[in-house]
Amino acid sequence: MRAAERVGERVYRGLWGVLARWFRVPQAPPTLPAAPGEAPRSVRPSEGWLRMRKFQFWLALTIIDGLLLAVWLVLFWQARTVALWLAAPWLVLIVAPDVVAYVAIHLRYDTTWYVLGERSVRIRRGVWRIEEKTFTYENVQNVEIHQGPVQRYFGVSNLVIQTAGGGGGGTPHTAGASAHTGLIEGVHDAQEIRESIMRRVRVARGAGLGDAPADERDGEPRGFSSQHLEALREIRDLAAALASSGLHGEKMDRPR
Repeated sequence: MRAAERVGERVYRGLWGVLARWFRVPQAPPTLPAAPGEAPRSVRPSEGWLRMRKFQFWLALTIIDGLLLAVWLVLFWQARTVALWLAAPWLVLIVAPDVVAYVAIHLRYDTTWYVLGERSVRIRRGVWRIEEKTFTYENVQNVEIHQGPVQRYFGVSNLVIQTAGGGGGGTPHTAGASAHTGLIEGVHDAQEIRESIMRRVRVARGAGLGDAPADERDGEPRGFSSQHLEALREIRDLAAALASSGLHGEKMDRPR
């Protein structure tokens, strides 16, 4: 299996270069608008996810190709001449889908990016049809972690981002197809990514879930500087003085 995998790697690298040129597949992560000094974090599926997909590939290959080989052997036993004539196309039938599936696994791995900025998350995947989704933190309702037994063995998890209007029906298999849910799959630090997203969600909403946003912790309302507050206090004091003097003059002019 190791030798076959090395051959598959060489085949893939050659095809990947051709496909990237033909279809102009972007190999760099997507960008996000960022203020000066901000550095969005780019994340890809972990190598554990790639190993898991290869494991699933070899398992399916063993079962399906074993069945196809068994059918050919039965045919060879019953009609040897026909089986020999069909040997070459039968071999192509067995091998060609395996090559396509193996290349597809690597293509999906190499073209999947998750970018976490200060204001939004951007997800990009796809080769034939490149799909990008951007979720602003103001609209994020919840981020769930999903991990099955096979994922647990390979040390990876999926995150499902649920946004306003998306409801709670997102699953690891359907989240990628919904406009209100985003799928971050195959990452080894799912809990840390979830906490990072939810922390930014709390800051974006300005409400906090036990923690005040950073620009409210110094006692100033969000979006106001000390100069703004001083000017507002002066306006308040002036308005109070005018109201007090006007009320006093009204009392003095009132007939007894």
